[in-house]
Amino acid sequence: MNTNRYWKILCWNVRGVNSDKKWNSIRDKVIESRSDIVCLQETKKEIIDQVFLKNICPHGFDSFVLKPSTRALGGILIAWKGTLFAETEIFQNDFAISVEMRSALNNSSWILTTIYAPCTPSGKRAF
Repeated sequence: MNTNRYWKILCWNVRGVNSDKKWNSIRDKVIESRSDIVCLQETKKEIIDQVFLKNICPHGFDSFVLKPSTRALGGILIAWKGTLFAETEIFQNDFAISVEMRSALNNSSWILTTIYAPCTPSGKRAF
């Protein structure tokens, strides 16, 4: 049996997920892309839970790591299908999250990092 697998990852600067009008658009794009993992930058959300995740991701996306926004600025979300991966968060700072993703298919692992930094002059210097 061939245990190789290509994982589909959607990375997207959503410029905020606080509007319920955006939820369907995000969900539709995740479905269309047939992604296994979704990385959303600039969520502008301080808290995301399982109930909210179901608003923006289709069935099967039940696991996530969040870098909360600060005063409605920034925010990073990595969500994935829990039946496909186990994860271990290995790094988080003001601008990035790195997770080790372990495949349930063949136990192989790899590191996924997603980054978001503001475009302001002071934000660029801090980054």
